[in-house]
Amino acid sequence: MSVRRACKVLRFDRSTYQYVSRRTDPAVLRRRIKEICETRVRYGYRRVRYVLRREGWPANVKKVYRIYREMGLQLRNKSPKQRVKAKLREDRSDAVRPNDVWAMDFVHDQLATGRKLRVLTFVDTFSRVSPVIDPRFSYKGEDVVATLDRVCRQIGFPATIRVDNGSEFISRDMDLWA
Repeated sequence: MSVRRACKVLRFDRSTYQYVSRRTDPAVLRRRIKEICETRVRYGYRRVRYVLRREGWPANVKKVYRIYREMGLQLRNKSPKQRVKAKLREDRSDAVRPNDVWAMDFVHDQLATGRKLRVLTFVDTFSRVSPVIDPRFSYKGEDVVATLDRVCRQIGFPATIRVDNGSEFISRDMDLWA
């Protein structure tokens, strides 16, 4: 039976039967997208597509986006905070003498009246001595800096201070002090 007659009996369009896909294998394109994303970490799928177009790849923006998402290369639309970074993060080193590493954090409690109390604590990680315990009802970044200045004038500056990412410790005042 001819193709024409078989398609007519099945009510199937002949052009669909004779269709030959011109789709290329995305493995090479995937590899190139991965290379671009490894060298340029902050590039999203649109900038990756722009780089591909400059190199001569016939890649549609929808195709690049689909491959980008399938590979798990999601870049959030988040602008970096304009803050002065005091020091690049390093691995934690053990304290070898007193006044070498201080740990700084808040302890929370509540009075019988219901008011919340915040206590700023410093601990010397070598000697386990607490140079200051400063209780207040509210703390801001500038209060932490004032307490640090007062303690460092009395005892001396530590080589390193460890803190968590609390709002008082990542403030601009604290960064400038550091």
